[in-house]
Amino acid sequence: MDALIGVKRGVPGAALPELKQRRVRASATVVEAEERPEEGHVRSDVATDNPVPEPPFWDTRVIKGIQLKEYASWLDEGALFKGQWGLKQARTGDGPTYEELVETEGRPRLRGLLDKLQTDNLLEAAVVYGYFPCVSKDDDLIILDEQGNERTRFTFPRQRRGRRLCLADFFRPEESGETDVVGLQVVTVGSRIGEETAKLFEANAYRDYLELHGLSVQLAEALAEYWHGRVRSELGYAGEDPADIEEMFALKYRGARFSLGYGACPNLEDRAKIADLLRPERIGVHLSEEFQLHPEQSTDAIVIHHPEAKYFNAR
Repeated sequence: MDALIGVKRGVPGAALPELKQRRVRASATVVEAEERPEEGHVRSDVATDNPVPEPPFWDTRVIKGIQLKEYASWLDEGALFKGQWGLKQARTGDGPTYEELVETEGRPRLRGLLDKLQTDNLLEAAVVYGYFPCVSKDDDLIILDEQGNERTRFTFPRQRRGRRLCLADFFRPEESGETDVVGLQVVTVGSRIGEETAKLFEANAYRDYLELHGLSVQLAEALAEYWHGRVRSELGYAGEDPADIEEMFALKYRGARFSLGYGACPNLEDRAKIADLLRPERIGVHLSEEFQLHPEQSTDAIVIHHPEAKYFNAR
């Protein structure tokens, strides 16, 4: 950070450090070859007889003007204070504990920022989401139209060992003759909060910038979790949710929300397919040439209802 600030301020001789070269163990190629499974398609043992819920509608809906109080309870303070703001007690054991820092620094600053966001009208929370009929075939999730014809398809990677999981396995296989349902969603807290963080950065107010930026990212995540809860309710299994919010943060509810770019669905180019289906420009979200969502404080997801759907890495 010192080097970055020096470069930004034009300090003579200031420069960013060179990137470290990644070291790869010589035996890595051999191990991978030994773990490579047999040729041909091998499906995981994910159940195919779970009930398929009936969605309240097909295609998409747009929801705007979502108030902060509706999704604020989904704000993960641990992720904000530890991950974004870096609150932690001193390594020597001297000074306040993490819990004390939360009470004296974390929550007071959080309350102040939330008040500012509402007073200055910096939040524009909105969602576009929908339900689509689908089936799976091998490693593909096939989205269907109302006549049962293919509309688009996603191809997901499969684990090379272990259970051989693939996201496609959580949906009814095409040969079963049954049609499944998949949820898609894009949420955003709008562009105003990003514009405010940019002003702070330009003014060299780095601590304020980092705190507001970190909060904006977590608010987008809170909105995504809140709407995932809405989807579970509309599909009829929200009654299985745990009562404790910490267990909710630990993802102990049924199903899962998979955002593109992570282990089970790493292909960012698939965002273009979600954008074609949901048309997120209706809530002010656009896709860049690098398949990044703008405003930055936005997130997309494939919502899966299958009881066995949990996060995993496809490698």
